[in-house]
Amino acid sequence: MTDSSSGAAHGGVPEGKTWFGHPIQLARLFTTEAMERFGYYGMRALLTLYLAQHFLFSDTTTTGIYGGFTALVYLTPLIGGLMADRFLGSKRSVKFGAIMMSLGYLTLCFGGQPAKPFATIDGQRYEVTVKGSGDARKQFVLDGGRELQIKGNDDKTVSLLDSSGKEARHVDAGKFEASGDRAPLSVFLLLIGLALVTIGNGFFKPNISTMVGALYAQGDRRRDAGFTIFYMGINLGSLFSQILCPLLAVGMGSWGGLGWWAGFALAATGMLISWTLIQFDGGRLDGIGDRPADAPTNRDFLIYGGAILMIPIVWFLFSNLMSYVRPEAGSGIVGYFLGLPIMGKIMFGTFLVSVPGILVWARLKGSAQEFQMMLAAMVLITFNTVFWTLFEQAGSSLTLFADRNTDLSVFGWFSISAGQTQFFNALFIVLLAPLFSVMWNAMAKSGIEPTIPIKFSIALMAVGGGFLFLVWGSQFAGPDFKVGLWWLAGLYLIHSIAELCISPVGLSMITKLSIARVVGLMMGVWFLSIAVAQYVAGIVAQFASVETVGGQVTNLKVSLDTYVGVFTTIAEVSIALGVLLLVLSFPLKKWMHGVK
Repeated sequence: MTDSSSGAAHGGVPEGKTWFGHPIQLARLFTTEAMERFGYYGMRALLTLYLAQHFLFSDTTTTGIYGGFTALVYLTPLIGGLMADRFLGSKRSVKFGAIMMSLGYLTLCFGGQPAKPFATIDGQRYEVTVKGSGDARKQFVLDGGRELQIKGNDDKTVSLLDSSGKEARHVDAGKFEASGDRAPLSVFLLLIGLALVTIGNGFFKPNISTMVGALYAQGDRRRDAGFTIFYMGINLGSLFSQILCPLLAVGMGSWGGLGWWAGFALAATGMLISWTLIQFDGGRLDGIGDRPADAPTNRDFLIYGGAILMIPIVWFLFSNLMSYVRPEAGSGIVGYFLGLPIMGKIMFGTFLVSVPGILVWARLKGSAQEFQMMLAAMVLITFNTVFWTLFEQAGSSLTLFADRNTDLSVFGWFSISAGQTQFFNALFIVLLAPLFSVMWNAMAKSGIEPTIPIKFSIALMAVGGGFLFLVWGSQFAGPDFKVGLWWLAGLYLIHSIAELCISPVGLSMITKLSIARVVGLMMGVWFLSIAVAQYVAGIVAQFASVETVGGQVTNLKVSLDTYVGVFTTIAEVSIALGVLLLVLSFPLKKWMHGVK
């Protein structure tokens, strides 16, 4: 998965009972994190499909909301971590964050009735009815008392067919627009739910890791192994939730599931269990993550109230994303930037100012060696942003590809749902992480472990290779224009290998290369870069947008061709940038001055 957090030790805990040779408290924090990630990744596995199929948002709106949401999930920990360090302490922050996220998942359960589809043809509105299910699902427009079946053509025009299958009306490309009537209250609750999760995550995510770090005294050699065990909880939690939440929501095989509410309710249950483990710890976590000794004790409710007051602000940012219209070609870079939603302006503006600004400061205030090390860090941060932009297509364009152009049958025994395909990444990380740990250690002892820039380069080329693998598999699509599930699984295998080359070394690299006076600020830039990547991932996914009616694609050939074209471009860009970084790895190694 893409979680990266840091923790700082403050003396460690007294020796006593151990868990696999580690402080016994690690077991409770491991389980707490696993259940929190169970909730988050279970919800995330449903979100894109929920937006597209229940609310009938266009692909552009769906991927835009998804990208904005995941971007804020990585941005809010900067504030949550600061509040914990200055006022609340880690434990109180985790409890508050867990409550907010639980309420968010529960709010998503109230999605109301599905949106009612309609179509606008040459400016006139027509009601749309949907009949059948699965691959037999068909959409019809009601035209003068007749039901005309909607059929998308390869040239992106639309044919309306009568009961005999003959074309009764031909609609030129761009003249057929599909949408849906949505209950305003349901949309309001959707955005409020996402805002609650976003804010709650900001308090929970950075501070649970800080509590793990507090288990170990400075210099305790068990620390890295402890965090490795802790991070395994992330992937175990996400692995099971990405199977179970979609199972309850949309079913598997011939069973249609209980409904979207059930999947979100299971995510909320996982989050509530996480809160219970911290709230009722039986004194096991006494002295861990407490309020800083010099922190005022009368600010708690001000902070809680401020967080609650942030809900309408986040709601507004999501609403602004929904109204975004991509600028026309030829508007230029300035026109494109000015046309971005408010969230895009804030993220791009902050990132584009902070990176050169910090480098100028380092050049003026630091030594030549410190400046070179900071320059190397900024170069790697930039390439890291590109990596996560492409890797995070998993929750957006790749999930929609799984739903529309993937045969989800498992050896003909049963079929999984599109949302469940995201579990492949967690599964491969759980299986491969121990092997990679052994491999890196063995290579380090032999003096042949790749440098950090080379690992980043391998990751970029591998993520492109994963998309090329899927594009290759598209050549073997059946007459239904669907690719075998195992081609998609192969992409996730390659992407998981890429993740293991880049994810574990990122935070460590920042702390080693940064000037001590600004290491906290550099950590903030690191998280900002990942937030920007999540947002841009949504923009990239919008280029794979295809026309849908009633949440279903009208022409699967056009859909497949669109995805193949976008994925090919992604692969070419990623591999080219990976090769560029490989060339740059030689001067970067010199600028890093021995940092490994």
